[in-house]
Amino acid sequence: MIDKQEVAGLVAKAIENTDAYVVELTVSADNDIVVELDSPTGVDLDFCTEVSRSINDALDRDKEDYSLEVGTASLSAPFKVKQQYEKHIGDNVDILTRDGRKFTALLTAVGDEDFTVETTVKVKEPGEKRPKLVAKPETLRMDACKTVAYHFDFK
Repeated sequence: MIDKQEVAGLVAKAIENTDAYVVELTVSADNDIVVELDSPTGVDLDFCTEVSRSINDALDRDKEDYSLEVGTASLSAPFKVKQQYEKHIGDNVDILTRDGRKFTALLTAVGDEDFTVETTVKVKEPGEKRPKLVAKPETLRMDACKTVAYHFDFK
């Protein structure tokens, strides 16, 4: 079986001196290697091809057969690494917490293990006739959320 750490090292070497990062890397028992990449500026097909060639050149198919898939992280998939949160600061995200809350909010900041979002709530100020919309910040731990993903708005 191909060693996952070896593949991780090959990927790291292939993407060094770029702004790309690994979102997920899997090596199955059947030597199916899947590498998901992303970057703040986006990852295109040519870049994925270069990384794939670099990995293929370093591995020996005669020694051990494998399949290799290098691609980008899906825009609709839940965030898996901190850099994905950072990439989407200023964007709306869909959040499902472990306690069952589901909501959409504006991602405003990212810490090491948490992130801050802003939701808009109606608040009736004392003496006012009508409620006003007010931005309410909330900080959530990443591990307290089942999923956090980019929000698509089709308006």
